[in-house]
Amino acid sequence: MENTFKLTEAGYEKLKLELEQLKEVDRKTNLEALKEARAQGDLSENADYDAARDEQARIEARIKEIDNILKHSEIIKDSTSKTVAIGKTVTVRFIGQNIEKTYDLVGHLEANPLAGKISNESPIGRAIIGMKKGSKITYKSETGSEFKIEILDIK
Repeated sequence: MENTFKLTEAGYEKLKLELEQLKEVDRKTNLEALKEARAQGDLSENADYDAARDEQARIEARIKEIDNILKHSEIIKDSTSKTVAIGKTVTVRFIGQNIEKTYDLVGHLEANPLAGKISNESPIGRAIIGMKKGSKITYKSETGSEFKIEILDIK
């Protein structure tokens, strides 16, 4: 059975736009590059042709990947629940360090820790999912360090 990819509505739309770009623009641009490279003659030592073929393979692989993701995705709807869930924005305080951070909890495909988007499958994501405002949790990071956090806000 295929995996289900959990996506926010914004993440789903972003993938649809990327797919459209690949099919309507990148694929056509690549076909022109292939035609031009073929017109240069001998294909056995034609670097432009090799590069265009590599790009074609990359484009087709990404199209196939996005098609699969979109076909097997579950869009996470905004929940009115007061617990931490995918699609929620959560503010936490690292106890002992007195550092506050705000994260968007997303599916693993949309995760970008540098942009504040953490995966529900990350150590902190797994620790806070289902928790309520005011909850204090201890979790282990991927490096083995232990952190105590308090959930300050859920939106």
